[in-house]
Amino acid sequence: MEHRKIKAGLIQMTCSSDKQANIDKAIGLIRISAAQGAQIICLQELFASTYFCWEENYDHFLLAEPVPGSVTNSFMNLAKELNVVILASLFEKRTRGIFHNTVAVLDADGTFLGKYRKNHIPDDPGYYEKFYFTPGDTGYSVFCTKYGRIGVLICWDQWYPEPARITSLMGAEVLFYPTAIGWSDSTEESTRRQQYHAWQTMQKSHAIANGVFVVAVNRTGKEGNMNFWGGSFITNPYGEVLYEATHDQEEIHVEELDLETIDEARVHWPFLRDRRIDTYGPMMNRYIDD
Repeated sequence: MEHRKIKAGLIQMTCSSDKQANIDKAIGLIRISAAQGAQIICLQELFASTYFCWEENYDHFLLAEPVPGSVTNSFMNLAKELNVVILASLFEKRTRGIFHNTVAVLDADGTFLGKYRKNHIPDDPGYYEKFYFTPGDTGYSVFCTKYGRIGVLICWDQWYPEPARITSLMGAEVLFYPTAIGWSDSTEESTRRQQYHAWQTMQKSHAIANGVFVVAVNRTGKEGNMNFWGGSFITNPYGEVLYEATHDQEEIHVEELDLETIDEARVHWPFLRDRRIDTYGPMMNRYIDD
């Protein structure tokens, strides 16, 4: 039997304060990725602007728009033209006063398959996302695209095993994580190494524990006092890194993923088979006190 294979494309780019310029740039890079054979193309988190969450500023709400909206529609047309799936991370204005960090999933025929709204919202120095984003209410979803069943999660979601597990149990073959994460100017080199390796290790563990591929797409470049660490990567169900981008360069990469590896990994490492779901009730507690 011929193995099912898909070609995943990731785009790691810098962004400016010019929203339209960022959109035009992303479109150009998507075209290049498609020309290189990509079938499912993922952009980084909030690609249409700088990462404005480094401060609490009401003016930044003007960057938001409905999803679907004008940007979504232009990418739907692009997806149809190029016969590719596009994962576009956008600042969604749901209604007056309610905003989300959202990924629009566009199938290769231009169909709007749906959206995922970021569930886990951080609030740390340089990442003041709770000021802008309402926690997601779409639940976790699997999108049946032309080329495969995919799950989409966003940045801070990647530190939690539960979303990866749930999305995998729903049938995802590849988990995509659009991301915006970096180091501040004051972060020491040893700490930078620790943080990056922890970030990668956490997502490799999702791949291993669930027997899926993981594609993490980060931004790069300096914005304010934040140096986004790039390092976008792809790992197979064994946690083997198939590709790792540089930290400080824009990159387009296309990787062929042999989906037969999922079956192989789950047969030899039957973590899903051996789960004791009857013992997991305490997981629903915030914390278990003495």
